[in-house]
Amino acid sequence: MELENDTRISEFLLLGFSEKPELQPFLFGLFLSLYLVTIFGNLLIILVFSSDSHLHTPMYFFLANLSFVDICFTSTTIPKLLVNIQTQRKVITYKSCIMQMYFFILFIGLDNFLLTVMAYDRFMAICHPLHYTVIMNPRLCALFVLVSWIMSALHSLLESLMVLQLSFCTALEIPHFFCELNQMIQLACSDTFLNDLVMYCATVLLVGAPLAGVLYSYSKILSSIRGISSAQGKHKAFSTCASHLLVVSLFYCTGLGVYLSSDAPQSSHSSAVASVMYTVVTPMLNPFIYSLRNKDIKEALTVFFRGKP
Repeated sequence: MELENDTRISEFLLLGFSEKPELQPFLFGLFLSLYLVTIFGNLLIILVFSSDSHLHTPMYFFLANLSFVDICFTSTTIPKLLVNIQTQRKVITYKSCIMQMYFFILFIGLDNFLLTVMAYDRFMAICHPLHYTVIMNPRLCALFVLVSWIMSALHSLLESLMVLQLSFCTALEIPHFFCELNQMIQLACSDTFLNDLVMYCATVLLVGAPLAGVLYSYSKILSSIRGISSAQGKHKAFSTCASHLLVVSLFYCTGLGVYLSSDAPQSSHSSAVASVMYTVVTPMLNPFIYSLRNKDIKEALTVFFRGKP
């Protein structure tokens, strides 16, 4: 694909995972199955939250929002991947690539902020139970979600606008299954110093700071749990945050794995495979983690399917 050094390019090539024809039906079936399970599982969490008044608490309000974001997050990349596999055509237009990158950054940022807010919610519930209902009122919960959307949207808009300023040369093959920010910057033949600077600063501020908040919240939670005298009380307190702790660990560990694999030499394929973990597998597992380890969700699911308490 010979193009001049010009920002007005028309398309990119998403190389994906494998060009072997015999693997395409397997990859299509695999990702279609993962996608459908993700959509069904997260949609079920939203429906159960909406239909059961007992779940209308801050924790489940944030969980329902997380499920909605996970549906959108997965839908940003997987449908295009499925189309490319089915049609054996790996082209994505320049505009579609920028839009996909914008929504990907938006929803992964929302995931990050919502997990942080959920950690704060558990911190208030366990460390300050007497003030919990007063502080975590519906207005504050809605404000947390609104601020998360605004911050994620502004960050995504900034990154996308800066990519629009880049010039691209002849190497327009993206060694990934979606338009990932770092891969786009690496393809540019113009100066990317500002893009790199903004990307790293955003990582420190918008990922590092929330992660520090999560770690602080759970350090205080564990300290409070150790102070509970009865074993039953400790178990009850820990069970309320165990699911969220597992989801947080999964999210940040897979994200770290992608970051490390992208910095390694000859890492294009390994980075794409690692990205599957946090773009597909993590959103798919979240509903199962919450439903299998949460008594309230189990009871609500039973009522939802049976139609009676």
